[in-house]
Amino acid sequence: MKVLIFVITAVFMSVSNAVAEPSKHVLMVLSSHGQQQGEERPGYEFDEFAKAYLVFKQHGITVDIASPKGGVLVADEYDPKKPFNAQVIADDHAMAKLNSSLPLHTLSAAHYDGVFVVGGKGAMFDFPNNKALQTLITDIYQQQGSVAAVCHGPAALVNVRLNDGSYLIANKAINGFTNEEERMFGKKWMKEFDFLLEDKLIERGGKFQSSGFMLAHVAVDGRLITGQNPSSTVGVALELVKSLGVEVQPVEQYTDDKTMGLVAKLLNGEYKAIQPLITHAEAYNIKLVGMYGYYYMMKSDTAQDYRNALMLMNVAKEAINSPNLEMQIAKAHQALGDSQSAALVLHEILADQPAFKAASDMLVTLTQ
Repeated sequence: MKVLIFVITAVFMSVSNAVAEPSKHVLMVLSSHGQQQGEERPGYEFDEFAKAYLVFKQHGITVDIASPKGGVLVADEYDPKKPFNAQVIADDHAMAKLNSSLPLHTLSAAHYDGVFVVGGKGAMFDFPNNKALQTLITDIYQQQGSVAAVCHGPAALVNVRLNDGSYLIANKAINGFTNEEERMFGKKWMKEFDFLLEDKLIERGGKFQSSGFMLAHVAVDGRLITGQNPSSTVGVALELVKSLGVEVQPVEQYTDDKTMGLVAKLLNGEYKAIQPLITHAEAYNIKLVGMYGYYYMMKSDTAQDYRNALMLMNVAKEAINSPNLEMQIAKAHQALGDSQSAALVLHEILADQPAFKAASDMLVTLTQ
């Protein structure tokens, strides 16, 4: 009899807990602006959507997908073979929601505990002045819900006001795609923007913070959570989960995110972090390290910058096997006053490609 009472009590408590703790409900907002995979008009970033969606799914959070116009949405070009993208593409439930997104003007904030605004340059066109989106964000925040956005997603926040007339982001830690990142990677559409995101967030009173270009950075100010770029997506999603009172579980570390994490450590002077790139290269995107070094070299102006760029490029030299990367390596040596090493790299280029004029021209300048 005691056993029976125990079983009945356990079942009752289980049911009671299930009723007392319903699944949290998050609204994911994506741009409707895209056309022809971002070639004609930019849309949303599928990588960001997929990574965040999988975090919410793993934590048992119910997700709705919405957009300014509703219906089918067009992402910018992406790699469907990346593991996180492949997982979502294979998820019929997720894809059905994605291909029939809810129009923002039909939604009520009362149904949601939080909102997550996905990035992509399309966000700069159809988010800032969307009144329905502004109302949803305001209402969700003022009903003690959480607001999160990543990359260009914070464009949705620039005109959001609270009931007292103040801007939501005023005097709060905030970030998003930086001016530096825009000038390096957003030139195609930047001239069509009404503003640069970093500038507008600061203009609205946000306390803007950031890390190096394309390195993960998550700003948390109470129930406002923002991420700088695609590398920040998982971090923003996890902070939103935490803000909703859901216990955070370990999540998969994706190769590109793990790689950029090591790059951040190296640039912070944690040089032992280079060891895994050598001993466990298969676990990282070595080419991404080299490309980061390539772009880092372009913005370098101190000896330490040049050394860091050189370190990153050399790690990936063989994997990339590109004369353009090797030219940057030669320029880094030259900037550090090591003409002998620069000449050696140039001779290596010319040994493989004798007609590579940039290398021969630079070699001439070194010998003058």
